[in-house]
Amino acid sequence: MTGSDIHSMVIASDYRVPDPNRVWPLLERRKSALASIGAHHVLVYTSTRDYGRVFVMIGVRSREPIVELLRSRVFFDWFDAVGVDDIPAVFAGEIIDRFVPAPQATGTAAPGVVVAAIASVDDVATLTAEVRLAMDRFTSAGIRKTWVFQAFDDSHEVLILQEFPDEERAQQWIDHPDAAAEWLSAAGVGAYPPLFVGRFFDVMRIEAT
Repeated sequence: MTGSDIHSMVIASDYRVPDPNRVWPLLERRKSALASIGAHHVLVYTSTRDYGRVFVMIGVRSREPIVELLRSRVFFDWFDAVGVDDIPAVFAGEIIDRFVPAPQATGTAAPGVVVAAIASVDDVATLTAEVRLAMDRFTSAGIRKTWVFQAFDDSHEVLILQEFPDEERAQQWIDHPDAAAEWLSAAGVGAYPPLFVGRFFDVMRIEAT
């Protein structure tokens, strides 16, 4: 979610650790293991509100290795090493739509604030259609980009990421969301984690083995 596109198939995890500074070095040490199961990029975001909360997205080359990755010791050893106590929220799915409501200015904009939600919605096709119709309102709210992912194992489960220029705009959106943003009220319900608000930390590119 910096200059490059979010990749089409991802595993995203949202969890808390005692020291978020340990996450990146541990990921780097597991680079070859991630490559062996088809990962090609890892993006890390850190919360601006909850110290120790991180959001990690792993891009994978094909759908098949995702089950293997979720079951592999690479994944669980990593959680153990960074000190995750509770079972983290994990989403596995693929992108179904991208929305860029405003033309991009010349040059590369500085990374903004990301709001991420994992939630269940009534109908994903209806949601994306409503978002498309609401693009002018999204632009007015300061939203730079919106990505919609649908889970592989649940057609109602979505991961939605939106980028804002700053935290003030992000908070205004959270406090007064557009009617098309039904997922905001569904985040944090049941087993789903609350909204994640944070900034881009770093990206790792992984060559194919």
